[in-house]
Order: sequence, then structure tokens, then C-alpha cells
Amino acid sequence: MAEAERPATTDDGHFLIISGRRWRATDPAIPEHVAAALRRALMAARRDVGRAKRRGEDPASARARVQTAKVALGERGTPWWEQTLEQRRQRWEQGLRETDQ
Repeated sequence: MAEAERPATTDDGHFLIISGRRWRATDPAIPEHVAAALRRALMAARRDVGRAKRRGEDPASARARVQTAKVALGERGTPWWEQTLEQRRQRWEQGLRETDQ
């Protein structure tokens, strides 16, 4: 099976271009095993949002977990390119603690 094609990025690498729309890229300084754990937490939270909506329940707590994971990945909050490496490390470590990974 061929490797999935990677989306285009802006010249500075700060954003992915998908269907003509810019999306903030994940912080490239995050160690792969940490990024993988945060992506697992993100996907679980997204599934929980959908599950809550299908059941007619309030998805607020699941949405908060999505936000936590996205911030930890550097995709939301203060742009990772405006933070020191130490601030970035603190951000993803806090995200790991908050997502119980």
C-alpha cells in the first residue's frame, strides 16, 4: 500500500493547505510518541462529541477535551512559532497530563 500523500504546506511550515483552506500545523518539535498519544486523545474526544450528539446529550466536556488536545498539539492557542522551545514543551506536557495519556 502506498504511503498517504501529505498535504501541501505554506513556505514557513506553519500551516497545512487542505482544499484551499489553511489549517495550523502540529508543532514539529513534539516528539513523535507524544504527538501520537495526543492524536489518540484528540480522536477519542472527537468520537465522544459525536456519541454525545447522537444521544442528545451535551457534548461540552468532550469538546473541552478536543480543545485541550488541539492546544497541546500546537494547533490552537498561542502559535507554536511564537513560543520558546521550553514553552512549547510545557504546553505539550500539560496536554498529556490533562488528557491522561
